[in-house]
Amino acid sequence: MRSQTTDKKSGERRFELDDIDIQILQRVQEDARIANVDLAAQVGLSPAPCLRRVRALERAGVIRSYATLLNPAAVDLRVTVFVQVSLDLQMEGRLEIFEQAVMKRPEVLECYLMTGDADYLLRVVVPDVEAYEQFLREVLTRIESAAGIKSSFALKQVKYLTVLPVTASKGGRSHLEPNVRSSQEPSASRRRDPRFGRRHVGARRPTKSSEKR
Repeated sequence: MRSQTTDKKSGERRFELDDIDIQILQRVQEDARIANVDLAAQVGLSPAPCLRRVRALERAGVIRSYATLLNPAAVDLRVTVFVQVSLDLQMEGRLEIFEQAVMKRPEVLECYLMTGDADYLLRVVVPDVEAYEQFLREVLTRIESAAGIKSSFALKQVKYLTVLPVTASKGGRSHLEPNVRSSQEPSASRRRDPRFGRRHVGARRPTKSSEKR
């Protein structure tokens, strides 16, 4: 992984990733259970430097966590509802009241502070319409700062991805892993290349005198 910088206005950390970092992130997003040996082979590294890159991405917060995705229908959560919520006053204290309330609810999978007509957009999953009605009556309408609620039921999930479309930053080699492709740690593809024979990569070539012997 390359160097990280901090945005002066927002204070957010930004990371510069090279092509190998991008490949690693794509593959662990697609399969969080992939073995390091298999991951290394797919991105063209030997296992040790590949694992170091993964650990560096974890420490830097680029990889936040690993999760298991469930089939909602298999666990009887077939109904998805998108809820627009407007607050009575757009003041920090009123925002905090609402956000703290929804953070406690497992039915609310996502919550966004929005521009436009509504202040918040929620994604809620429940077993059926009756369960949502109960959630609406006993939870949302009882939040002190919530003034207006509009619910839209999803009829069909057309597309749903959890893989972020990460792209590489401009630049060269990772600053945190400068020796990933060093001669002491050759890539898996290089080690399999018959041109290198049995000679250990990085070892000294024999001198002419020793060759004559």
